[in-house]
Amino acid sequence: MSGPESATETPEPRDLGLMAQPTYCNLGEVRAGLLPSKACRPRTPGSLSSDSQPPPLPKKTLTRTKSLPTRGVPGARPAQPRRPLLASHSVDGCQGETGPDGPAAELTSGHDADGEDAATALGLRLHGPHGPEALHAALAARELQGLRAIHARLGARLTGGLPGPCGAGHSFRLLELAPCAESGDALYYRVVRAGDDAWHVLAAKVPKPGAGAEAPHAWGLELQACLPPHYNVQGLCGLLSEGALPGAPWPGRVLLAAEVPERTVAQWLAELRERRPEELAWAAAITLLQLSAALELLEARGAAVSELRPENLLLATPRGCAAAGPPRLLLADFGRVRPSPAGLPGAHAPQLGRLLLALLGPDRAPASALAAGLRRLAARLPRARPPAAGTRGALQALLWGPGPGLRARGAALGTWLRVRRALLLVQLAERAAGGAAPGLEEWLCCGYLASATEASLAQALELLWADPE
Repeated sequence: MSGPESATETPEPRDLGLMAQPTYCNLGEVRAGLLPSKACRPRTPGSLSSDSQPPPLPKKTLTRTKSLPTRGVPGARPAQPRRPLLASHSVDGCQGETGPDGPAAELTSGHDADGEDAATALGLRLHGPHGPEALHAALAARELQGLRAIHARLGARLTGGLPGPCGAGHSFRLLELAPCAESGDALYYRVVRAGDDAWHVLAAKVPKPGAGAEAPHAWGLELQACLPPHYNVQGLCGLLSEGALPGAPWPGRVLLAAEVPERTVAQWLAELRERRPEELAWAAAITLLQLSAALELLEARGAAVSELRPENLLLATPRGCAAAGPPRLLLADFGRVRPSPAGLPGAHAPQLGRLLLALLGPDRAPASALAAGLRRLAARLPRARPPAAGTRGALQALLWGPGPGLRARGAALGTWLRVRRALLLVQLAERAAGGAAPGLEEWLCCGYLASATEASLAQALELLWADPE
């Protein structure tokens, strides 16, 4: 038996792999050497005890468990890496079901344990009639389901908090004497409505008196009052009776709108031309995209706007979004809404083409591929006369793809759509991890990819890039 110096000596690194059996020492002997000597027991310097050496302990064989480290032990199996949780299947549960030889059997048989867990989480098995194709289809379905869920949650945040209709128990107060926004047909004032322990900021819509101005069409105003809520259509809360606001700078009754506008499309684009001209094409595409969504609702009701003008299209800050993002468009000029002519397809297409050119400004060399695509679309709309849904699909393709190169190569649109959905989910996850909240543009893109099909993509590419007649 060695002394305490040799017992506590650290072995060299090269000997770690050769220590198949642990080294023992007599702990009682070491303890006796550390205690002070007694007078009745003479001690010899240099020795631990004057007694004879105790017999060595019998050699024992230790059985290592899986909870102890096995590095450096010959013949030991390396520890299995911990896999992340997939759905309701935990790592411990999976390892417990495989048995003592389960992991080794997985390695020797060539099966991917992570792939098995992923397939099980998707309700599939890689054995039997199901194969990689079924797994890919299940992954694509899960990605589509995730995009739809994100789109629904963002929509609930962007459209939430609506004030609802006005009632008899509500009181009103005017915030400013000056209008907050002025369009071509109305002035808007901010009004606070209080009642039921809650208050909302509404907009009083005061028609602008003007000599020679076109009288609003009663049919369109009645249609606005009965339309279902739509993100890009001005919603009405009721009428503010005369005398409800003493000192109000308007006579008679006025309409109350749920969203408070801040400016018009004409004002916004004028600011972009001065400060950020490189964003002009993007702003025009986002604006026309939202307008097309509003016009779809009118076309479904057999209605059409007789004249679309930038000064009559309102913009408001989206709820729950940063002010730096794109604004929310509101179609508000229902005095120019009339029944759509029967048998005339694409009643809004020529107007949308002229409006798009007006938004882009004077014709000059395109600064970007998006600007060139928008000008091409503006030239195509009067000839092709697609419905508002077709125009919206073309604008979505210009903003988020696919581009003309995919159509020229004849690539599969379904494959592009699946890859694009997966990339969007990754981008949303990265932004969420960085603390950035998704906004209006992300919501619009989610809605596009969640509802797009191969047929709709093909129609958009045909409208955009077909050879001119």
